[in-house]
Amino acid sequence: MTGTVDTDLHPGVEVVCLGESMVTFLPSLPGRLADVPSFARTIGGAESNVACALAGAGHTVKWVSRVGADGFGDHLVDAIAAYGVDTSGVRRDPDRPTGIYFRTATDRATDAHEVAYYRAGSAASAMAPGTLSYDDLWAGRVLHVSGITAALSDDCLALMRELTARAPGRPLVSFDVNHRPGLWRDGSGARVLLDLARGADLVFVGEDEAADAWDLHGGDAIRAALPEPATLVVKRGSAGATVYEREVGGTGRGADTGTGGTGLSVDGGADTGTRGTGLGVDIGTGGSGRGADTVTSVPALRVDVVAPVGAGDAFAAGFLSATLRGLPAAARLRHGHLMAAATLTVPGDLGTPPSRADADRLADLDDAAWGTLRLGPGWTAATEQEVRTP
Repeated sequence: MTGTVDTDLHPGVEVVCLGESMVTFLPSLPGRLADVPSFARTIGGAESNVACALAGAGHTVKWVSRVGADGFGDHLVDAIAAYGVDTSGVRRDPDRPTGIYFRTATDRATDAHEVAYYRAGSAASAMAPGTLSYDDLWAGRVLHVSGITAALSDDCLALMRELTARAPGRPLVSFDVNHRPGLWRDGSGARVLLDLARGADLVFVGEDEAADAWDLHGGDAIRAALPEPATLVVKRGSAGATVYEREVGGTGRGADTGTGGTGLSVDGGADTGTRGTGLGVDIGTGGSGRGADTVTSVPALRVDVVAPVGAGDAFAAGFLSATLRGLPAAARLRHGHLMAAATLTVPGDLGTPPSRADADRLADLDDAAWGTLRLGPGWTAATEQEVRTP
């Protein structure tokens, strides 16, 4: 992929999210799929989850994908658009269906959890180089993708390799590893995902999935294996999250990310403002001239978990939101935790984000107050006095 996108043609788009979304069926009661009497219909998909959460947080977002020319495709497009996401980049496939899946109410981490996917041969699995418009893919300042797309088909993998190839003028590429072993029938997933992550500018990975996929244990070991991305976020579950940020030299086109924020440079260099350091990405050199990392860790919040599904996507959305606003590293991590808490306290894949004012207020708490904060169902609609601090 070569060339550049004229950002003047798309002045309002901040983030483009590419990936499959599916119609999700949630059980009416706990128990085995064989015993559940009925299901409620909703939507789910890692990248569309990020898109919806970012739109709910006040950002301009476009979702790019393929869906079937069927009722489920209609539902997906309508539901995601209802969150305020631009769906004009979604293509309809007359020959392939929209993917669907069913899951139990049980925690994904337990043996009792069941998921039944019906996505083989889906419209999204036909995404390939040349099937999607790069005017859509490169429309934003950030392109967010995940490793799930690479596992859908050989064509999808070819597309992901093209999107993560370093090329002058590309947007900042955000990549969530999202290792799903069951999707990689040939066992190649671990190697492929490591290669794709090396081509990204901002990478999200769980400490547990890095251990499972790559036999890498701890943030420092993961960073040693992934020196190329300017920013690496290691999610450590209930322990919190750590961000490794590398200083990059050089100058380039800086993007003003809003009043009071720092610039987000999408093709080299970082503007410096009054509220933190912008994320500079040297994509023209493939990581040459790397400087030292700044490492920042923030503990997780205490949350009364309803369901864990979608929390990683929400964390990525919160971190990206704060990045677009030019907030410093600790605030980016805290916004990630807050957005994750909004999803952890609802049964579906998508929670209602806190208002920007409430998120900023909580993210600005001192360490002691942050450590005692406890969030439960309905907290995003609660008043300041109703958010519990023991």
